[in-house]
Amino acid sequence: MNELIIEEQKIRLARVHSEEDERLIGNGGYLSPNEHLLNDVLIAVSLKKPVLLKGPTGAGKTKLAETVSQFFSQPVQSINCSVDLDAEALLGFKTIVLHEGVNSIEFVEGPVINAMKQGHILYIDEINMAKSETLPILHSVLDHRRMLTNPFTGEVIMAHPDFSVIAAINEGYIGTTPMNEALKNRFVSFSVPYIAGELLATLLEELFPAASNELKAVMLHLAEDLIEQVKQGLLSEEAASIRSLFYAVELAQYMDPIRAIEYAIAEKLEDEQEKKLVLELASSWIK
Repeated sequence: MNELIIEEQKIRLARVHSEEDERLIGNGGYLSPNEHLLNDVLIAVSLKKPVLLKGPTGAGKTKLAETVSQFFSQPVQSINCSVDLDAEALLGFKTIVLHEGVNSIEFVEGPVINAMKQGHILYIDEINMAKSETLPILHSVLDHRRMLTNPFTGEVIMAHPDFSVIAAINEGYIGTTPMNEALKNRFVSFSVPYIAGELLATLLEELFPAASNELKAVMLHLAEDLIEQVKQGLLSEEAASIRSLFYAVELAQYMDPIRAIEYAIAEKLEDEQEKKLVLELASSWIK
Protein backbone atom coordinates (compact mmCIF):
# COMPACT_ATOMS: atom_id res chain seq x y z
CA MET A 1 0.00 0.00 0.00
CA ASN A 2 2.81 2.42 0.89
CA GLU A 3 4.61 1.66 -2.36
CA LEU A 4 1.36 2.18 -4.29
CA ILE A 5 0.87 5.67 -2.82
CA ILE A 6 4.40 6.70 -3.74
CA GLU A 7 4.19 5.14 -7.21
CA GLU A 8 0.94 7.01 -7.93
CA GLN A 9 2.70 10.25 -7.03
CA LYS A 10 5.62 9.45 -9.36
CA ILE A 11 3.24 8.68 -12.23
CA ARG A 12 1.32 11.90 -11.63
CA LEU A 13 4.56 13.89 -11.75
CA ALA A 14 5.89 12.16 -14.90
CA ARG A 15 5.64 15.20 -17.15
CA VAL A 16 8.02 17.07 -19.43
CA HIS A 17 9.90 19.87 -17.64
CA SER A 18 11.33 23.04 -19.11
CA GLU A 19 15.09 23.61 -18.89
CA GLU A 20 14.50 26.00 -16.00
CA ASP A 21 12.43 23.39 -14.15
CA GLU A 22 15.16 20.80 -14.71
CA ARG A 23 17.66 23.11 -12.99
CA LEU A 24 15.35 23.32 -9.98
CA ILE A 25 15.22 19.55 -9.43
CA GLY A 26 17.40 18.39 -6.51
CA ASN A 27 20.44 16.16 -6.91
CA GLY A 28 19.33 13.61 -4.33
CA GLY A 29 21.82 11.42 -2.51
CA TYR A 30 20.33 11.39 1.01
CA LEU A 31 20.87 8.10 2.84
CA SER A 32 18.27 7.38 5.50
CA PRO A 33 19.73 6.72 8.98
CA ASN A 34 16.97 4.20 9.62
CA GLU A 35 14.76 2.00 7.48
CA HIS A 36 11.70 4.21 7.75
CA LEU A 37 12.62 7.90 7.58
CA LEU A 38 13.03 8.53 3.84
CA ASN A 39 10.15 6.25 2.86
CA ASP A 40 7.82 7.84 5.41
CA VAL A 41 8.68 11.35 4.23
CA LEU A 42 7.94 10.26 0.64
CA ILE A 43 4.54 8.93 1.76
CA ALA A 44 3.70 12.19 3.57
CA VAL A 45 4.65 14.23 0.49
CA SER A 46 2.60 11.90 -1.72
CA LEU A 47 -0.41 12.52 0.51
CA LYS A 48 0.18 16.29 0.23
CA LYS A 49 0.91 16.76 3.92
CA PRO A 50 3.23 19.69 4.71
CA VAL A 51 6.42 18.13 6.05
CA LEU A 52 8.55 19.62 8.84
CA LEU A 53 12.12 18.30 9.14
CA LYS A 54 13.59 18.86 12.60
CA GLY A 55 17.24 18.31 13.41
CA PRO A 56 20.63 19.86 14.13
CA THR A 57 22.49 21.86 11.52
CA GLY A 58 24.39 19.67 9.08
CA ALA A 59 22.21 16.60 9.69
CA GLY A 60 21.08 16.50 6.06
CA LYS A 61 17.65 18.14 6.12
CA THR A 62 18.24 20.06 2.88
CA LYS A 63 19.73 16.97 1.25
CA LEU A 64 16.63 15.02 2.27
CA ALA A 65 14.40 17.64 0.64
CA GLU A 66 16.55 17.52 -2.50
CA THR A 67 16.23 13.74 -2.54
CA VAL A 68 12.43 14.00 -2.42
CA SER A 69 12.66 16.43 -5.36
CA GLN A 70 14.93 14.08 -7.29
CA PHE A 71 12.80 11.01 -6.50
CA PHE A 72 9.66 12.61 -7.92
CA SER A 73 11.49 14.70 -10.57
CA GLN A 74 9.72 17.68 -9.00
CA PRO A 75 11.31 21.17 -9.08
CA VAL A 76 11.91 23.07 -5.84
CA GLN A 77 11.23 26.73 -5.04
CA SER A 78 13.32 27.67 -1.98
CA ILE A 79 12.92 30.25 0.77
CA ASN A 80 15.75 30.97 3.21
CA CYS A 81 14.16 32.46 6.29
CA SER A 82 15.60 35.32 8.34
CA VAL A 83 14.34 38.09 10.60
CA ASP A 84 14.11 40.27 7.48
CA LEU A 85 11.75 37.91 5.66
CA ASP A 86 8.55 39.70 4.65
CA ALA A 87 5.47 39.12 2.52
CA GLU A 88 7.22 40.36 -0.63
CA ALA A 89 10.02 37.80 -0.19
CA LEU A 90 7.39 35.07 0.06
CA LEU A 91 4.78 36.12 -2.46
CA GLY A 92 6.43 38.61 -4.82
CA PHE A 93 6.37 42.34 -5.46
CA LYS A 94 5.08 45.03 -7.79
CA THR A 95 7.48 46.78 -10.12
CA ILE A 96 7.34 49.31 -12.92
CA VAL A 97 7.98 47.88 -16.39
CA LEU A 98 8.67 49.89 -19.55
CA HIS A 99 7.01 48.26 -22.56
CA GLU A 100 6.93 49.99 -25.97
CA GLY A 101 7.53 53.36 -24.35
CA VAL A 102 4.73 52.97 -21.81
CA ASN A 103 5.27 52.41 -18.09
CA SER A 104 3.05 49.85 -16.42
CA ILE A 105 2.96 48.17 -13.04
CA GLU A 106 3.46 44.42 -13.05
CA PHE A 107 3.57 41.86 -10.26
CA VAL A 108 6.64 39.62 -10.09
CA GLU A 109 5.63 36.35 -8.49
CA GLY A 110 7.69 35.01 -5.60
CA PRO A 111 8.55 31.42 -4.61
CA VAL A 112 5.28 30.64 -2.79
CA ILE A 113 3.05 31.64 -5.71
CA ASN A 114 5.38 30.09 -8.29
CA ALA A 115 5.36 26.76 -6.44
CA MET A 116 1.59 26.83 -5.95
CA LYS A 117 0.84 27.57 -9.60
CA GLN A 118 3.40 25.24 -11.15
CA GLY A 119 3.03 22.26 -8.81
CA HIS A 120 6.55 22.50 -7.41
CA ILE A 121 7.87 21.69 -3.95
CA LEU A 122 8.10 24.76 -1.71
CA TYR A 123 11.14 24.33 0.55
CA ILE A 124 11.23 26.68 3.56
CA ASP A 125 14.64 26.52 5.20
CA GLU A 126 15.11 27.50 8.87
CA ILE A 127 11.45 28.40 9.16
CA ASN A 128 11.86 29.34 12.85
CA MET A 129 14.26 32.15 11.90
CA ALA A 130 11.36 34.17 10.45
CA LYS A 131 9.40 36.66 12.51
CA SER A 132 6.23 35.13 13.95
CA GLU A 133 4.06 37.83 12.35
CA THR A 134 5.30 36.98 8.83
CA LEU A 135 4.33 33.32 8.54
CA PRO A 136 0.57 33.38 9.23
CA ILE A 137 0.15 34.45 5.61
CA LEU A 138 0.92 30.80 4.79
CA HIS A 139 -1.76 29.26 7.02
CA SER A 140 -4.31 28.80 4.25
CA VAL A 141 -1.58 27.44 1.97
CA LEU A 142 -0.59 24.77 4.48
CA ASP A 143 -4.00 23.50 5.60
CA HIS A 144 -6.79 21.69 3.73
CA ARG A 145 -7.67 24.82 1.74
CA ARG A 146 -4.37 24.86 -0.17
CA MET A 147 -5.13 28.36 -1.38
CA LEU A 148 -3.95 31.94 -1.00
CA THR A 149 -5.41 35.38 -1.60
CA ASN A 150 -2.56 37.53 -2.87
CA PRO A 151 -2.68 40.73 -0.76
CA PHE A 152 -0.83 42.68 -3.46
CA THR A 153 -3.19 41.86 -6.35
CA GLY A 154 -6.33 40.34 -4.83
CA GLU A 155 -5.87 37.20 -6.93
CA VAL A 156 -7.18 33.99 -5.37
CA ILE A 157 -4.67 31.21 -6.03
CA MET A 158 -5.62 27.54 -5.70
CA ALA A 159 -2.63 25.23 -5.41
CA HIS A 160 -1.75 22.93 -8.29
CA PRO A 161 -2.55 19.27 -7.41
CA ASP A 162 1.18 18.44 -7.28
CA PHE A 163 2.12 21.32 -4.97
CA SER A 164 3.97 20.20 -1.82
CA VAL A 165 5.63 21.93 1.15
CA ILE A 166 8.74 20.86 3.05
CA ALA A 167 10.12 23.03 5.84
CA ALA A 168 13.27 22.64 7.95
CA ILE A 169 13.93 23.77 11.49
CA ASN A 170 16.99 23.96 13.76
CA GLU A 171 15.60 24.03 17.28
CA GLY A 172 17.26 26.00 20.07
CA TYR A 173 19.78 27.88 17.93
CA ILE A 174 20.62 31.57 18.37
CA GLY A 175 18.24 33.73 16.36
CA THR A 176 15.46 31.14 16.25
CA THR A 177 12.06 31.43 17.88
CA PRO A 178 9.56 28.69 18.79
CA MET A 179 7.01 28.05 16.05
CA ASN A 180 3.53 29.12 17.06
CA GLU A 181 1.10 26.25 17.55
CA ALA A 182 -1.21 27.30 14.71
CA LEU A 183 1.68 26.98 12.25
CA LYS A 184 3.26 23.86 13.75
CA ASN A 185 -0.06 21.99 13.77
CA ARG A 186 -0.27 22.26 9.99
CA PHE A 187 2.80 20.05 9.54
CA VAL A 188 3.67 16.38 9.82
CA SER A 189 6.94 16.44 11.77
CA PHE A 190 10.01 14.21 11.29
CA SER A 191 13.22 14.17 13.36
CA VAL A 192 16.36 14.01 11.22
CA PRO A 193 19.32 12.71 13.26
CA TYR A 194 22.98 12.89 12.40
CA ILE A 195 24.25 10.15 10.11
CA ALA A 196 26.75 7.86 11.82
CA GLY A 197 28.34 4.40 11.74
CA GLU A 198 28.24 2.29 8.59
CA LEU A 199 26.01 4.77 6.79
CA LEU A 200 28.54 7.56 7.33
CA ALA A 201 31.35 5.26 6.25
CA THR A 202 29.46 4.55 3.02
CA LEU A 203 29.00 8.27 2.39
CA LEU A 204 32.68 8.97 2.95
CA GLU A 205 33.58 6.27 0.43
CA GLU A 206 31.16 7.66 -2.16
CA LEU A 207 32.03 11.33 -1.71
CA PHE A 208 35.79 11.04 -1.24
CA PRO A 209 37.05 8.07 -3.27
CA ALA A 210 40.51 9.67 -3.59
CA ALA A 211 40.97 10.16 0.16
CA SER A 212 43.13 7.61 1.94
CA ASN A 213 41.49 4.87 3.96
CA GLU A 214 43.46 6.10 6.97
CA LEU A 215 42.00 9.61 6.68
CA LYS A 216 38.45 8.32 6.26
CA ALA A 217 38.86 6.06 9.30
CA VAL A 218 40.12 8.99 11.40
CA MET A 219 37.17 11.15 10.38
CA LEU A 220 34.71 8.35 11.05
CA HIS A 221 36.10 7.86 14.58
CA LEU A 222 36.09 11.61 15.16
CA ALA A 223 32.45 11.86 14.06
CA GLU A 224 31.47 9.17 16.56
CA ASP A 225 33.37 10.96 19.34
CA LEU A 226 31.79 14.32 18.53
CA ILE A 227 28.28 12.89 18.54
CA GLU A 228 28.94 11.23 21.90
CA GLN A 229 30.23 14.48 23.38
CA VAL A 230 27.14 16.30 22.10
CA LYS A 231 24.93 13.68 23.77
CA GLN A 232 26.79 14.23 27.04
CA GLY A 233 26.33 17.99 26.79
CA LEU A 234 30.04 18.73 26.48
CA LEU A 235 29.78 20.07 22.93
CA SER A 236 27.14 22.08 21.11
CA GLU A 237 25.28 20.30 18.30
CA GLU A 238 27.05 22.21 15.55
CA ALA A 239 30.30 20.48 16.48
CA ALA A 240 28.91 17.21 15.15
CA SER A 241 27.68 18.67 11.85
CA ILE A 242 28.17 16.16 9.04
CA ARG A 243 28.54 19.04 6.61
CA SER A 244 31.47 20.39 8.61
CA LEU A 245 33.00 16.92 8.80
CA PHE A 246 32.88 16.64 5.01
CA TYR A 247 34.57 20.04 4.72
CA ALA A 248 37.31 18.73 7.00
CA VAL A 249 37.81 15.61 4.89
CA GLU A 250 38.10 17.68 1.74
CA LEU A 251 40.62 20.08 3.28
CA ALA A 252 42.60 17.26 4.89
CA GLN A 253 43.47 15.83 1.49
CA TYR A 254 45.63 18.93 0.91
CA MET A 255 46.84 19.92 4.38
CA ASP A 256 47.55 18.56 7.83
CA PRO A 257 44.33 16.88 9.09
CA ILE A 258 44.50 18.67 12.45
CA ARG A 259 44.50 22.05 10.71
CA ALA A 260 41.68 20.92 8.46
CA ILE A 261 39.59 19.92 11.49
CA GLU A 262 40.45 23.19 13.21
CA TYR A 263 39.27 25.28 10.23
CA ALA A 264 36.20 23.22 9.31
CA ILE A 265 34.90 22.35 12.78
CA ALA A 266 36.66 23.82 15.82
CA GLU A 267 36.93 27.46 14.75
CA LYS A 268 33.18 27.68 14.13
CA LEU A 269 32.48 27.06 17.82
CA GLU A 270 32.09 30.02 20.16
CA ASP A 271 33.35 28.38 23.34
CA GLU A 272 37.14 28.09 23.69
CA GLN A 273 36.85 24.93 25.79
CA GLU A 274 34.75 23.31 23.07
CA LYS A 275 37.35 24.21 20.44
CA LYS A 276 40.05 22.66 22.60
CA LEU A 277 38.02 19.50 23.17
CA VAL A 278 37.42 19.00 19.42
CA LEU A 279 41.14 19.27 18.69
CA GLU A 280 42.01 16.94 21.57
CA LEU A 281 39.58 14.35 20.24
CA ALA A 282 41.05 14.70 16.75
CA SER A 283 44.63 14.39 18.05
CA SER A 284 43.76 11.11 19.77
CA TRP A 285 43.09 9.52 16.37
CA ILE A 286 45.79 11.18 14.27
CA LYS A 287 49.17 9.52 14.72
